[in-house]
Amino acid sequence: MRDLFFPVTAMAKISVGLIWLFHFSGLLGILFIDRELFLETTPVNLFITFALLFFNQPDVNKDVFIAAGFAFLVGMFVELLGVNYGLIFGQYVYGNNLGIKLGGVPLLIGANWVMLTFITGAVGAVIFKKSRLKAAVLGALLMVLLDLVIEPVAPKFDYWEFAEEVAPFSNYLGWFLVALPIQWIYQTKVKIKDRVFSIHLVLIQFLFFGIFALSQLAS
Repeated sequence: MRDLFFPVTAMAKISVGLIWLFHFSGLLGILFIDRELFLETTPVNLFITFALLFFNQPDVNKDVFIAAGFAFLVGMFVELLGVNYGLIFGQYVYGNNLGIKLGGVPLLIGANWVMLTFITGAVGAVIFKKSRLKAAVLGALLMVLLDLVIEPVAPKFDYWEFAEEVAPFSNYLGWFLVALPIQWIYQTKVKIKDRVFSIHLVLIQFLFFGIFALSQLAS
């Protein structure tokens, strides 16, 4: 269990330290210093985190790129359908704090599909070592749960906003149905999975957005 939370290599130690520092600084900055300024750094934070994810992959090979490419392309495709036609997730639009857009969808959203697939898939593989299907299902469920935590915060952060006051049920069902095949490709293609960095990043994501979601409910 200790090996899952405590980085061993220098790269893992630096990477885990950086993502905790970025998110903790962002949390304090948004809450107490300059909300808009810190939110405008979201694309930089996402890009660095995405890069660190791949620096920490134990074996970056053709299959890893296939899994990442599949997650990116499918993620972008379904987001384009959602933003432009209201399909799968419901009717919503992206704000300005996620960077450059293609067809109304920030390119970093495609990268985020990759990142979320890899980190939640790694957690699924840790828990279900002998079953790729169960690992894929758990990974998809974790992605849905994370989206559930982010949704109340997203409009306030100018990430995205649904036409309805709250995200419809179709959003969460759509997330699971899209995430599951992506997770399956990840589980079957990525033979050696990063564990420590991914587990820390999953925890950070839930804590970071969970704190804002709770503070919003309390206000």
